[in-house]
Amino acid sequence: MSLRLLVLVEAALFGSGAAAIRAERPQMGWNTWNTFKSNINQSVLEQSADLLVSSGLRDAGYTYLIVDDGWSNSSRSLDGRQQANTTRFPDGMAALGDYIHKAGLRYGIYSDNGVRPDSPGSWGFEELDAATYAAWGVDYLKHDNCGSFHAATIAPPARFRVMGNALVNSGRDIFYSICQWGDQFLWFWADQVGQSYRIGGDITMKFSDQGEDCDCRTAYCLNTGYAGCSVMTIMRKMREISQFQHAGSFADMDMLEIGVANMTEEQQKTHFAFWAALKSPLIIGTDLTQISNTSLAILKHPGILAISQDELATAVRYFADLSQEKRYQVWAGPLSGNRTVLLVFNELESDRTINVPISASMGLDATGTYNMTDVWSNAQNSSASKQVPVFVAGHETKVLIFCANSAVEGIEK
Repeated sequence: MSLRLLVLVEAALFGSGAAAIRAERPQMGWNTWNTFKSNINQSVLEQSADLLVSSGLRDAGYTYLIVDDGWSNSSRSLDGRQQANTTRFPDGMAALGDYIHKAGLRYGIYSDNGVRPDSPGSWGFEELDAATYAAWGVDYLKHDNCGSFHAATIAPPARFRVMGNALVNSGRDIFYSICQWGDQFLWFWADQVGQSYRIGGDITMKFSDQGEDCDCRTAYCLNTGYAGCSVMTIMRKMREISQFQHAGSFADMDMLEIGVANMTEEQQKTHFAFWAALKSPLIIGTDLTQISNTSLAILKHPGILAISQDELATAVRYFADLSQEKRYQVWAGPLSGNRTVLLVFNELESDRTINVPISASMGLDATGTYNMTDVWSNAQNSSASKQVPVFVAGHETKVLIFCANSAVEGIEK
């Protein structure tokens, strides 16, 4: 029996349901974890809500403010409900939700699928927790896999579907973000359960895969939950599974390290371009009080965001025949309006020119002539055909859009 068939049979055996919301585009927002870990409080969240607005990030599309681990008390209330750590959140979680909503943002919160010694997990309390979150005005749930000793006895599709069904039953539309770390190959089943799903362990601040602490460098390794994966390793995983991306539920490459890690400008742009073109959720992880103008401009770049939010919702795919391992990568895919997006990534630190042939496998006619737009610079070339010489600096990714029409559409000025 094939792996795909085995996983699908397993999912079918544990019932149906969930996924009442349909995610037409990858979600965008900000999450506390990359910068603050569990050291969060009401002041940090309120200040971050204000900064999402004043920085222009909210208006650029980053509308979810997600409170990750660290908000809850170490025990439930006498009636079994989740409750806030009142030292950190003296006004409670409903009041925090009101503040977030008044800022024109949507309220996200964190829970996990197991039982933990330091905070109450949701296993066995899904209906009650979903109802509690709905009463607090929650719009988004990141459901983690921490403390889940049930993993050895209860299949992931069943465990995560329980919370998915509970969210549907809560009476409130709550976006369901599954954080299963890629275990049990979620791209085969999670689109029937939630609106997004993690493909691997936690991202690290490293751009290059050299010296990273990541024991899982492919999508199909058996220890997918290991954390410490670099930007380049997560890109490598998507070579194998980008074809599973579709509107309704999106593979999550983990939160953005732009503004968090010590990356060069070109590395940050490459990171952002690939997360956008591969249709990953775009969840900012930086401290908004410290973000540089360079990082902010990257996160707000209208052309790259237009690729992320394109109505076709189809991810680019890797072209092994046009790439050279450990030297450069070529990816391409369709956009709405009969357009094609091409990404050329220079893995080396030195500058180089890469000649990329126009091919039918990209959805382009080698005998045709195309308008070509460099998305980062917005420079246009009206005579691109047959082969395109692409100059790329070290660790840079050129993002080019091809259109057979007289004008390139869909790229905001």
